[in-house]
Amino acid sequence: MGIFERYLTLWVGLAIVAGVVAGVAMPDLFATLAGWEYAHVNWLVAVLIWIMIYPMMVQVDLSAIKDVGKRPKGLVLTLVINWLIKPFTMVALGWLFFRVFFASLVPEADATAYIAGMVLLGVAPCTAMVFVWSQLTKGDANYTLVQVSVNDLIMVFAFAPIAGFLLGVTDIHVPWETLLLSVLMYVVIPLVAGVVTRKLLHCDQQPQRLQQFSGMLKPWSIVGLLATVVLLFGFQAETILAKPQVIVLIAIPLMLQTYGIFAIAYYLAKRLKLPHNIAAPACMIGTSNFFELAVAVAISLFGLHSGAALATVVGVLVEVPVMLSLVAFANRTRHWFRTDATN
Repeated sequence: MGIFERYLTLWVGLAIVAGVVAGVAMPDLFATLAGWEYAHVNWLVAVLIWIMIYPMMVQVDLSAIKDVGKRPKGLVLTLVINWLIKPFTMVALGWLFFRVFFASLVPEADATAYIAGMVLLGVAPCTAMVFVWSQLTKGDANYTLVQVSVNDLIMVFAFAPIAGFLLGVTDIHVPWETLLLSVLMYVVIPLVAGVVTRKLLHCDQQPQRLQQFSGMLKPWSIVGLLATVVLLFGFQAETILAKPQVIVLIAIPLMLQTYGIFAIAYYLAKRLKLPHNIAAPACMIGTSNFFELAVAVAISLFGLHSGAALATVVGVLVEVPVMLSLVAFANRTRHWFRTDATN
């Protein structure tokens, strides 16, 4: 591992601090940058995520995707965690903490709003960042692509009904432009670019060309991640500093949810005897959230300054450092799993 990967947790921590400081010091600049959006998708964030994902998409071999059907266990695990377990455990934890444990600390109306934001996080499985987690755990890039693609397809049809049911709202408005544009920006465009690049560079006489190009791109993936973190926390700097105690209260159940879901998924992956390069990404996909969509829906439904929007922002705050700790754990426990990919 290079210096970027070895100390990634430190760099992300510094990026969070830098984002908050910059957001407070230059609020007008970040207000301008925040306005560069369409359908709640910020173009600058999209470009940075594209930079983050493109190096991984170059590694995708479409000819190998046809073999995924021969190894369905990892895909089934991801779908079960994302759609049959995770949304409901999020609701349960939100209710337990804000209706019971924190009932005397938070007004009832605010508690309802925070729970709503947590629900939106729980119903939105990760689309973009999971490619980073997969790469950091040496996951199967082709298999990860299929898992994410199937999740995105299901999300188009299942997000609104599940979110509506859990929120107790029958006419929930889902910004479909945000959902579809995010999938286009974070999956389709980088994938097409990666496939074209691979086709242009791959040559039987010079197979090292593709490997050398991938090695050259690898640091840019981390740069894209750190720049995205700086930007997201710069956008929300004033909110984070204005309500530090509430952020801690929201972060507690979100962290328990993340670690708990990963524990369930990792246990099931081991019981299913999945190889590590499929098990680790499957668990990361089931654990992480599509926070861009959750934030956009929260703003659309409840308003920019609502408790629900704040809860989704805390989701961003929790997501990166917690997922990095899970990446480190997955890498340290690689020996728990088989190394081949026959299942």
